Amino acid sequence: MAGHSKFKNIMHRKGAQDKKRSAMFSKLSREITVAAKMGLPDPDMNARLRAAVLAAKAQSMPKDNIQRSIDKASASDAESYEEIRYEGFGPGGVSLIVEALSDNRNRTATNVRTAFSKNGGNLGAGGSVSHGFARLGLIEYGADAGDADKVLEAAIEAGADDVESDEDGHQIWTGLDGMHEVAKALEAALGEPTAVKLAWRPQTPVDVTEDDAAQLMKLIDTLDEDDDVETVWGNYQISDEVMEQLG
Repeated sequence: MAGHSKFKNIMHRKGAQDKKRSAMFSKLSREITVAAKMGLPDPDMNARLRAAVLAAKAQSMPKDNIQRSIDKASASDAESYEEIRYEGFGPGGVSLIVEALSDNRNRTATNVRTAFSKNGGNLGAGGSVSHGFARLGLIEYGADAGDADKVLEAAIEAGADDVESDEDGHQIWTGLDGMHEVAKALEAALGEPTAVKLAWRPQTPVDVTEDDAAQLMKLIDTLDEDDDVETVWGNYQISDEVMEQLG
């Protein structure tokens, strides 16, 4: 088990504070609809839907919006979304994995490719960087769930594989098969998590200099602002000092 993690090296800006609220709700709604369409429309019987609803609640999405998104999955005119993964390289040799939900593959591919090319990156072929990541389950809690020792103890009891804690909260890593069982055990000890999801964890993090970090953040922000992009994962490490320089 790992303890305190100094770097924000997994996801870019948890909570994506710079997103507009309406755009964030749109992405959350889309994931809820897709999850409900792929399984039962009951969060208790559909692990992916439960994770999507938890993510929406964590961002204070109204209950009515959540229910409408679930109901939309069974509507005859419901839009059909495709899950797409893009892989590429950012400034400083950083590896990035972009996960998208799209109803127009050509539009999404063009937007993602343009974002990479205009911000010092290169979009690669499928599998070009994912071999450097592990596909795992990730359960997230805010700092109010408890201190690092409390969360670590709960994670061990629940059967988790690893824990990273910092001032912003806690990231609990699990194997894919046991993610939802671990999440249920943790909920009994720590309360409802802010997120339960499949994640890409880098096996060899890359330190990023101040010059590269500024352009990397611009690339990730551009990707994050695209309506079709759900999540951007990377193997970058940016020190607290460099983050402070970036403001």
